[in-house]
Amino acid sequence: MNYFTADPHFGHANIMRFCQRPFDDVAAMDAHILANYQAVLRPDDDLWIIGDFAFAKSDEAPRLERLLKSIPGRTHLVRGNHDRPWMTRLSGWASVQDMIELKQDGQRLTLCHYPMLTFPGARHGALQLFGHVHQNWPGSRNSVNVGVDLWSFRPVTLPEIKARAQTLPINPLWDSVEPGAELDV
Repeated sequence: MNYFTADPHFGHANIMRFCQRPFDDVAAMDAHILANYQAVLRPDDDLWIIGDFAFAKSDEAPRLERLLKSIPGRTHLVRGNHDRPWMTRLSGWASVQDMIELKQDGQRLTLCHYPMLTFPGARHGALQLFGHVHQNWPGSRNSVNVGVDLWSFRPVTLPEIKARAQTLPINPLWDSVEPGAELDV
């Protein structure tokens, strides 16, 4: 099964203040997010971290590598603005890319750290999954923020994402950038 998440920012003390995360310290935040991953993921699952795995200095690589290896299943990174080159070389990644298209249960998905106005398949029911903006924008009908700040610090499934998409407004720019498009998500 695929699970999706974004912006855990492991090791980033200031993110607690920036995003009003309810933790006493970075160790508590890291442990809570990791425990949430470990609670749902199984060895045959895939976790897609859509950017900003960590915010750390390279001397923290051994700690982050241990953390990464403690996540059950296969963990994939879709690079974000804080994912430094040394982080992408940690052993434990099943894959690393800047953007990727997937298909799950007939649903076309575009995974990119940054929210996009339009993307491959957008006119034909595709969903874009993103992070980067934390709690500042949940997304729109066909572009959903899967960041931990909006999902109780846990990974989410496609059915959950699709259910949330139905509650989001159609992007007000949609008719300008994709005139005549039908949203069937």
